[in-house]
Amino acid sequence: MPDRPLRRAVITFHEVAERQMSEMDDAALERLSPHLDIIALNPKTAGVQMRPDSPVLEYAKDGVRVAYVSTVLGTIVLVAYVEVG
Repeated sequence: MPDRPLRRAVITFHEVAERQMSEMDDAALERLSPHLDIIALNPKTAGVQMRPDSPVLEYAKDGVRVAYVSTVLGTIVLVAYVEVG
């Protein structure tokens, strides 16, 4: 029986995140890309809740920071903020 492919969430970007990414150089975008893949594969567990009463999760690793919201089923992720340091 073949292994089932991993289900990935669809990543969408808020206009603020789109603007931030448009100002990044290719090296920064390359650093960001694998972190977005991690979020897409594990939207509920990749980040930590920013505040107890907020649906916004924050993922931070290796100088990359992403603030995002995941749908209840984890099928869509709205990226609100990105930072590559």
